[in-house]
Amino acid sequence: MKTVRVNLALQGGGAHGAFTWGVLDRLLDEEWLEIAAISGTSAGALNGAAFKAGMAQDGRAGARLALDQLWAQVGTLSDMRLGAWMQPVLPFAAAVTNAWETAFNTSPQGIAAQLFSPYALGDAWKNPLAPVVAAFDFSKVCADAGPRLFVCATNVRSGKAGVFTGKNITPDAILASGCLPTAFQAVVVPDPVTGEMDAWWDGGYSGNPALFPLYDKGLPDDLIIVAINPIHRDRVPKTPLEIQDRINEISFNAPLLRDLRAMAFVKRLLGSGALEPGSMKDVALHLIADDVLMNDLTASSKLLPTPALLERLKAAGQAAADQFLTNHRDALGKRGTVDPLALLD
Repeated sequence: MKTVRVNLALQGGGAHGAFTWGVLDRLLDEEWLEIAAISGTSAGALNGAAFKAGMAQDGRAGARLALDQLWAQVGTLSDMRLGAWMQPVLPFAAAVTNAWETAFNTSPQGIAAQLFSPYALGDAWKNPLAPVVAAFDFSKVCADAGPRLFVCATNVRSGKAGVFTGKNITPDAILASGCLPTAFQAVVVPDPVTGEMDAWWDGGYSGNPALFPLYDKGLPDDLIIVAINPIHRDRVPKTPLEIQDRINEISFNAPLLRDLRAMAFVKRLLGSGALEPGSMKDVALHLIADDVLMNDLTASSKLLPTPALLERLKAAGQAAADQFLTNHRDALGKRGTVDPLALLD
C-alpha cells in the first residue's frame, strides 16, 4: 500500500494519556502509515517524546518498546491526587482520597489546593515525573530525523502558549508541559522564542494540543487528533466533584475548540474562493476518541496511574484506533473524516 503521511495532535490528561499509548501502539502496526509530526501537551508530550526516541532507536519496534517502558514507569508512581508534596503529610493519601470521594463526593485535591501549596516544601520538593522524563534519550528526542515533535506549555506570567521543538525540547520543557499548578511547582525553562528564563505551567491551559505548528507547508494535510478529554457530556453535573471535574474538562478543551473554530473559518474561506488554494492550510481532519469511556472516568483518575487503569485505557485506545482504521483507512491522504464544525455543535 502507498505510504500515507499524517500529523498527530495528542491531548494531555494525566493518566488518561495511556489511551493515547494504545492508539499509537495500534497505528504502529500499519507499515504504510508514516507519522510526519507530533504536537503534544502534558501526557501527549510524554507519548510524543517516547514515540520519537523509540523510532530513532529501532524503528517501529523501538517506538512500541519506548511507549511500553514509559507507561510502566508511570504506573509505579504514587497517588498524585493530593500531590507528591503532600505525601510526607498524608502517607496513606490513596486510601484517604478514595474514602473521602466515596463519603462526601467532593475532591480532596480541590480542598487541599486551597490549604496547601506545592511550594510548602521549598527546595525539598521533587517533581514525581522527573525520573520518568530523565529516562528519555534526548539526543534522539531532539534529533532532526524522524517525526517533528512540538511540545506545548503555558507561560505563567503572560498566559500564552509556548511551543518547544528541536533542541529546545529539554527534560524541563516536557515537565513544564505537564505541570499542574496545584500539584507541581512551576518549571523554569528558557522561553523558546526569547531564550529568557521564565516560569511555565501545563500546556493544556493554552493549547491542548497546539495545532498551529502542524500547519507548516512542509507537513501533510492530514491531522489526526487523539482526544482524551470529552467535549460533550449529556448529564448536567450536580455534585461538587462532578462540577469540578466538568470545569477541568471545559478549561482544557477550550484551546482545542478555539483552534477548531479557526480551522473551520479557513475552510469556509477556501471553499468560497475568498482565499487562493494553497494560501493557507486546508486541513484534512480526523479524530480518534472514546467519549463513552472518558465519560465513565472522573477527572480524579487522571492523577491515579494504577497499572489496572493504564492497561484498561491502553486497550481502549487500541480498540478506538482499530475502529478508526476500519472505517477510514481509505480516506487518509485523500480527505478528512471529521468536519471541525461538527465538533463545535
